[in-house]
Amino acid sequence: MVETFQLPGEPVRRRWLAPMPVAYRREGVVAVSETRWVDGPVSAVTCTEPERRTLTTWDRLVVDTSGTDVAQLRAWAQVRRAAGFTPLYVLAYAGADLVAGAQILQRRLPVLGRIGYLPFGPVIAPHAARAHIRGALGRALAYVGRHRLRMLFVQPPEGTDDMSSDLLSRGFRPSAAGIAPTGSIRVDLSVPEAELQRGLSRQLRNWARNKKWEANGVVVRVGDENDVPVLADLLAHSAAYQGFEPFSEHYLRTLYRELAAQGCVRLLLGEIGDGPVAGQLYTACGGTLKLRIMGYRRTETAQRLRVPGALMWEGMRWGKAHGYRWFDLGGLRPESLRILLDGGDRNALHGADEYKVRSGGTPYRYPPPVELISSAALRASYDLSRRWRGGKRLLNFGRRLIRGGRSRPAGMQR
Repeated sequence: MVETFQLPGEPVRRRWLAPMPVAYRREGVVAVSETRWVDGPVSAVTCTEPERRTLTTWDRLVVDTSGTDVAQLRAWAQVRRAAGFTPLYVLAYAGADLVAGAQILQRRLPVLGRIGYLPFGPVIAPHAARAHIRGALGRALAYVGRHRLRMLFVQPPEGTDDMSSDLLSRGFRPSAAGIAPTGSIRVDLSVPEAELQRGLSRQLRNWARNKKWEANGVVVRVGDENDVPVLADLLAHSAAYQGFEPFSEHYLRTLYRELAAQGCVRLLLGEIGDGPVAGQLYTACGGTLKLRIMGYRRTETAQRLRVPGALMWEGMRWGKAHGYRWFDLGGLRPESLRILLDGGDRNALHGADEYKVRSGGTPYRYPPPVELISSAALRASYDLSRRWRGGKRLLNFGRRLIRGGRSRPAGMQR
């Protein structure tokens, strides 16, 4: 069925609506197409189960596009199933070519209903006709936010400020939900190793230049799936020290296995005489090696030997040796971004962020995050809940659920 429609301030357009749902089989995989738009040379479709060949093409687009993140890979959708999320895809085509899209992760929550979040998307191929594709994706996301989900949160990837602006023009609003880091700090790996070394903090530079880690028996090795229990144990030590709930070993194993199958994960372990004392898990996508998880057993010897610094340095060297352009420290707190980018007292940086600054990297912000809450009553309730203690507790629980594995508010039973 072809329907003519017009949005405020836009020309008359045509939209083809396929009957909902339409199921078809190819290569033994059922795909469900629910809504389809045609806009000039660009078409966009929402679907929950793309065919296998489409998912392979989508993964290749994500990995090959600069500034993307593994959170848009189908492997990440499998990881997030452990927390009850399922994917919803918005895919854009120029003719028969897949040129852009978004992997929305959705889940039904008590009281709120079905919510969705889009971390580091949409992804748009660099060679594509960006204006047409941005418009098609914007309309599709607005449709999903109004008709498929009660709430939709979007953190666009680096270099897509125009996507944030487009969504704001379609009824989205700025978001403070914190579904993903709003900025990070990264090191340019294209420079010579000597220059990377000069960028380190004075203490780490001294240890790297004079090979003090090797002289003091610090060993950094590449781990594999058999080392996931070690990472889980180290993460539990960090969680106890910093006061957060760690990922379970099962969740970490799923994460490692799914991403390893696509060559998108690397685990480094730092060891001294009595065994591993630090672990860092990196993800690889879009030319960037990104720190995702770090665990640390804070013994007196591990602190004196600066073992996390050894992991950081070896991670940078590994990334450079394997052709990555950027070494990303995996996000900074909003208050740390303000200090580093807008001017402030660096002595006030949180401990984990202060560690990241020692890399000598450059801080940067992602495009502004946005959200769409179509129900006026739900929107008012959401805004009100951010002003009282119990509401903030529930929102923090939701944020942890979105950004982590299975979680619960403090004091609740499992």
